[in-house]
Amino acid sequence: MVACANQDPKDKAQDEKISRFLSGVNHTLMFMSGKGGVGKSTTAVNVALLLSEKGHKVGLLDIDIHGPSVAGLLGLKGMPINIVNEKIQPFQVNDNLRVVTFQGFLDNPDQPIIWRGPVKMGVILQLLADVDWGELDFLIIDSPPGTGDEPLTVAQRVPECRAVVITTPQEIALADVRKSLNFCKQTNLKILGIIENMSGFVCPSCGVRHDIFKTGGGEKTAEQWGIAFLGKIPIDPGVVEAGDLGSGIIKTDGPAKSCLEEIVRRIQENLDSATENK
Repeated sequence: MVACANQDPKDKAQDEKISRFLSGVNHTLMFMSGKGGVGKSTTAVNVALLLSEKGHKVGLLDIDIHGPSVAGLLGLKGMPINIVNEKIQPFQVNDNLRVVTFQGFLDNPDQPIIWRGPVKMGVILQLLADVDWGELDFLIIDSPPGTGDEPLTVAQRVPECRAVVITTPQEIALADVRKSLNFCKQTNLKILGIIENMSGFVCPSCGVRHDIFKTGGGEKTAEQWGIAFLGKIPIDPGVVEAGDLGSGIIKTDGPAKSCLEEIVRRIQENLDSATENK
């Protein structure tokens, strides 16, 4: 991160903090989606959990300021952020997973945040500079839907970040995904791959598969763009229940969990390949 010659000393100090932090992170992944409601946050949370269960040190940063959902998915609602020696302390979910979500700064979780872009950008930079993460194998960033200030801030200030794009199979979602892919192209944000969520539902009673939102659209888009396809996640009531309970998919044993485990394997495989080809 290069500082301008006339940069404010406070901004320069913040840049140095961010650079020091990122130097201790092996891999940074930003989970993106072109539209809301495709399961981006749920996927980010469960990928972070599965990586941590494999023994990796993982930080999960929720930068969705207007609609943070990571706290609810992990059972952290109503827990305030703790600050020690001017450093924000992450929530410790398990031995290897630490979480920071903007919801921890709110006295009332139903309070709307009415901020313009520069304020949001400042908060995100503070979360990168002033959190006591420690060294991490993975930093997972859950961004809000779309291509606004939040993902743009990460794309511009976290040079080694890679995007994981979440979509559902139907065309209305894929149209927005193409905007996300073009955003990555224009901001030089490398794309690790695409995940197709809500891809089919297998009836637990009769075993018949129903493609409620179609299937294969994410895989086809990945092929058209020359991007890795990381896998499909079926509709699984166990995922919904785990999210509502704040337990994550770790404690379930449905079809989505095995698909997510395979996706995590492919993520690690692709990252290892990218590192070898640097």
